[in-house]
Amino acid sequence: MEAGEIGGALLFLLAAAAAVAAAVSVGAVDFSRPLTVGGFQEAVTWLIGVLDGTSSAAADVYGAWVAVRAGVIAPVLQVAVWACMVMSVMLVVEAVYNSVVSLGVKAIGWKPEWRFKWKALDGDDEEKGSAHYPLVLIQIPMYNELEVYKLSIAAACELQWPKDRIIVQVLDDSTDPFIKNLVELECENWANKGVNIRYTTRTSRKGFKAGALKKGMECDYARQSEYIAIFDADFQPEPDFLLRTVPFLVNNPEVALVQARWSFMNDTTSLLTRVQKMFFDYHFKVEQEAGSATFAFFSFNGTAGVWRTVAIKEAGGWKDRTTVEDMDLAVRATLKGWKFVYVGEVRVKSELPSTYKAYCRQQFRWSSGGAHLFRKMAKDVLVAKDVSLLKKSYMLYSFFLVRRVIAPTAACILYNIILPVSVTIPELYLPGWGVAYIPMVLTIVTAIRHPKNLHIMPFWILFESVMTVRRMRAALTGLLELEGFNQWVVTKKVGNDLEDSEVPLLQKTQKRLRDRVNFPEIGFSVFLFLCASYNLAFHGTTSYYANLYLQGLAFLLLGLNFTGTCSCCQ
Repeated sequence: MEAGEIGGALLFLLAAAAAVAAAVSVGAVDFSRPLTVGGFQEAVTWLIGVLDGTSSAAADVYGAWVAVRAGVIAPVLQVAVWACMVMSVMLVVEAVYNSVVSLGVKAIGWKPEWRFKWKALDGDDEEKGSAHYPLVLIQIPMYNELEVYKLSIAAACELQWPKDRIIVQVLDDSTDPFIKNLVELECENWANKGVNIRYTTRTSRKGFKAGALKKGMECDYARQSEYIAIFDADFQPEPDFLLRTVPFLVNNPEVALVQARWSFMNDTTSLLTRVQKMFFDYHFKVEQEAGSATFAFFSFNGTAGVWRTVAIKEAGGWKDRTTVEDMDLAVRATLKGWKFVYVGEVRVKSELPSTYKAYCRQQFRWSSGGAHLFRKMAKDVLVAKDVSLLKKSYMLYSFFLVRRVIAPTAACILYNIILPVSVTIPELYLPGWGVAYIPMVLTIVTAIRHPKNLHIMPFWILFESVMTVRRMRAALTGLLELEGFNQWVVTKKVGNDLEDSEVPLLQKTQKRLRDRVNFPEIGFSVFLFLCASYNLAFHGTTSYYANLYLQGLAFLLLGLNFTGTCSCCQ
């Protein structure tokens, strides 16, 4: 058990204690409202009277609604409210903890070199020559990547490393013969320039990306490689990427993975890409930094990272049992005692999804896969012998339960279902701290590491409100292994078109109605507009209609696939 793990656990306990103290001081924790069953008994008695014709209120529809509402619906929803409050507190404690660690890292100027040894490889030793450098394999999995294949291959081939100590492996699963031919020709062109590049294909796409990576590691030259760097087809590492990351692996035999941060070429293309950047900024600046600085554990992002080959083999290699093969490998490697290093100063250019549908597919794959992996790995984490109890707790509670299950579930149920419905049920009690203070705290901790994006925060909040519906459905699909939990759809890329068009992927094509609009979002918008209008007309003691109208508008705009691509949003 290391000092970083103990410090991380203490910080988490302090964050939890602070949350409880704050709740007690403002009187927020109040379970004094009893959930009596008297109303339920009255409702049953009334319904029996209606059925046998003895009730004088048989024709009073409003009386029926009031009786059922107070006796049945309100108690059930009240239980759901308190469940959401508990989950919300868990979520805010996790977010505050990560933000405190991240701010502390920034305040003291902490760097990975403080915890792990880093020494530049000496390339000036004439006696050792290139043998001083380890053999590195660069894997580039791709599937019909017409728009970006040249960019990724060129970036990999231009990495600064001795030519006889690096192998570029293009794992092409393309099903389009024309694209396959172009990719193969590109590989031949670089081979003619003296680059050690190998073009590899398969007869089937079994296992998708995980299957391709596994197949690539079966090659003889791959088995001889000490380290493996992985880049998705739209990622373009800087020439010094290996020089800045591999030394962590060379000088620290206990380190299995060095993960770099993503940067984006199209983050200002539209409002959609701007809010996506906020999502990824929080992930990398807060979650990844906190995990690396305390427990030396975080999820591999599937790309822009360098693995120790021995660690991959010891962890069981690539598996295709989930749609998050990268997270799966990271968890299994950690359970074997390996550590990870996150290097936020090393950035790799990539591309954000340019359309709402593409982003939803990406998020579904990640959310469903993460929840499904939690189902599969929870027992393995509990019984692991090479991991400390603190790290196990962090993995099960923070990494899996709160982030993969509670975060989308609590937000969706509370703010998109219970809150709108509550305007028609005055008997339902919604604590102000739960519907106001907690969202405010979450907004602050999200924005605190990138204040330059404060003007985007209102749009980000509304956008995330919509995405919670998608993510909750995905999380439940993966957790319960419902239909489609193992679905894999490759995210569409734009590539060079970014340089030629301010707004990519806006070509007019003939599409069916279901492809032009998103019916779930439109349905939710109608629901929210109705609840907001009811609250406006009969607001009583609650006035949520302004928020509900804004939420409904956000659902409607995304339902119509408007993602801020007009000039005023550039």
